[in-house]
Amino acid sequence: MSVAPMMDWTDRHCRYFHRLLTQHALLYTEMVNAGAVLHGGTERHLRFNAEEQPVALQLGGCDPSDLAQAARLGERFGYREINLNCGCPSERVQRGAFGASLMNEPQLVADCVKAMRDAVDVPVTVKHRIGVGRDEGYAFVRDFVGQVADAGCEVFLVHARNAWLEGLSPKQNREIPPLRYEVAHRLKADFPQHVFVLNGGLASDETVRAQLALLDGVMVGREAYHNPWWLARWDALYFAAAPQTLERDGVEEAMVRYMEREQARYGTPWPAIARHMLGLRHGQRGARLWRQVWSDHHLKDLPPRAVLARAQAALQSAQALDDQPA
Repeated sequence: MSVAPMMDWTDRHCRYFHRLLTQHALLYTEMVNAGAVLHGGTERHLRFNAEEQPVALQLGGCDPSDLAQAARLGERFGYREINLNCGCPSERVQRGAFGASLMNEPQLVADCVKAMRDAVDVPVTVKHRIGVGRDEGYAFVRDFVGQVADAGCEVFLVHARNAWLEGLSPKQNREIPPLRYEVAHRLKADFPQHVFVLNGGLASDETVRAQLALLDGVMVGREAYHNPWWLARWDALYFAAAPQTLERDGVEEAMVRYMEREQARYGTPWPAIARHMLGLRHGQRGARLWRQVWSDHHLKDLPPRAVLARAQAALQSAQALDDQPA
């Protein structure tokens, strides 16, 4: 079980929050440009909280030397895995000749993987789509995986949609190209010695269990972000751990302590952290009013504990109204 790398979402604050909910799932950074790691402030791009472990670093790039150097730095900072992004469809990434467009150059991807493997001792993995454009032929992704596997990659994170690089926004690329889980199943059958982790559209325990019976792992993206309380069940369901005794109030309190710590250490404003926990009370009565308080930037100058008091009051008020007889 893992939480997918998601641009602008899975920063270190989000990962700290998710780690409160699951102790065992692997967490991924959002994609970090290898050039930015080398030339744009290594500490700023690679710093993370020790509590986040196990955590993997996803790199974007297409230069084997730059990726090897960035991977080496990532290992030095303590990341447990280095992942190469071959799946992002955004135009910005395409202009940089990496992301999903790299699937059109499997030898270059193989060279990047080999350079990173030579540079680090932690696993080097690849996250990719199942095709580029509207051609749904299997041979394209089979040959891509085969060539990259020959360079030493043993773990493939398969976003089971094509990437349509023209005519769709990144958001549309996460929704419109059809999911084809059967392609990931076929890859596993053709490369049984390698690890295949499925990504895309996973939103229920029923679906996860069905896919874990056929593949080596699953990676959950948007559902983990928007409905994070689901993660609180993962350790018991998928890692044979004791059931969590967490309560949402306790998680919220822990996040407030984290906000206070971050504010004291780095001057981080609490809204930069609170935005990641807005789904914590998904499905609860009063969740909308609670969410409105934590997303109210007019309160940004208040200390987070004062915002917590307002959010709790809004939640309790809404629940009290619901409890009144009609």
